[in-house]
Amino acid sequence: MDYNKASLKLHRKFGGKLEIKSKVPLSSRDDLSLAYTPGVAQVCQEIAEDPQAVYDLTIKKNTVGIVSDGSAVLGLGNIGAEAAIPVMEGKAILFKEYAGIDAFPICVKTQNADEIINLVKNIAPVFGGINLEDISAPRCFEIEAALVDIGIPVFHDDQHGTAIVLLAALINASKLTGKQLSDLSIVVNGAGAAGTAIAELLLCTGYNPNVCEPVKEILLCDSKGIISRDRSDIAENDTKSRISRITNRNNRSGTLKDALVNADVFIGVSVGNVLDPQWIKTMNDKPIILAMANPIPEIMPDAAKKAGAFIIGTGRSDFPNQVNNVLAFPGIFRGALDARATRITSKMKLTAARALAESVEEPEVDAILPSPLNKGVAKNIAAAVRRVAEDELLTQSYNGRVSKVN
Repeated sequence: MDYNKASLKLHRKFGGKLEIKSKVPLSSRDDLSLAYTPGVAQVCQEIAEDPQAVYDLTIKKNTVGIVSDGSAVLGLGNIGAEAAIPVMEGKAILFKEYAGIDAFPICVKTQNADEIINLVKNIAPVFGGINLEDISAPRCFEIEAALVDIGIPVFHDDQHGTAIVLLAALINASKLTGKQLSDLSIVVNGAGAAGTAIAELLLCTGYNPNVCEPVKEILLCDSKGIISRDRSDIAENDTKSRISRITNRNNRSGTLKDALVNADVFIGVSVGNVLDPQWIKTMNDKPIILAMANPIPEIMPDAAKKAGAFIIGTGRSDFPNQVNNVLAFPGIFRGALDARATRITSKMKLTAARALAESVEEPEVDAILPSPLNKGVAKNIAAAVRRVAEDELLTQSYNGRVSKVN
């Protein structure tokens, strides 16, 4: 099937993928009086007197806003707000299908970080959570950091969703190689939002060391090679300067080819066809290749296998071991919404990764992750995330009022 042509035909036929449906009947005067005026005035008054009642009387408790500026969409780059809508619509139907969450695309006609921050703060009353999506680095870091304490969970899926699914894949893959996470030397190619979040999660940067097992080493590469503290070109790049201080412990320099010598794992969140099969032969025994560039991975699975890769994963659905964010974000938000959490914490992210890994009872070389079509995975993650949120005694703060999560 030509998916490009078929998808265009599908979207044209339906005029997009979303619609709004009423939960209540509107077939009589009484129906109108209950759903709208005069009855709705009492509902408004209840919320005015007790802002927490908004969760029980409106859509807030089950609604997520998907916010994007269209600056980093899939492999298409900066295509703008209008062109980003089909992706955000797709995200919304995944939220609904996998977690029963009502999500709505909010594609904004600005790429100014301050304007996006203010916009999200001002629309937050409607939503139980905010999914930041396809916002380019480094603005995505600034935007998420500024929104952490607005009273509802804010989650940049390109960073954390990718890192969580990647960690789950690595947990199960390492079991099959007979190695511990703490034994692994890893090369991450791609120093954008996903690559940075992956490095921080695998090194447990910002995570409680009592509940997080760091890998042995990470070398993070960009288009110019290994990121090291000696590279003068990163001095004015705050993100790369910061990441250089936690990765590359021995301050190695060189190309991607140099980085892969004696590495256990290659993780690709960059562009297609950058991994030469010959370089895999310089890696350690039973190399793990997770090449997640879309639509063309850093190396095609058949070429990686021929070069000696033991486990291979991509971001594509037509190959085994699809590393896809749909395995994580629906369950994470479902658990956070059910707990009325104010934020998605580091422990919640780790718990989500472990719950995802445990959703595969007996990992195999071609099955280190569940199928993205397995809807039971979201339920497993949601239950685990909710328990952690409640154990951490998160509180819901809204309009100055604070209440303990029950």
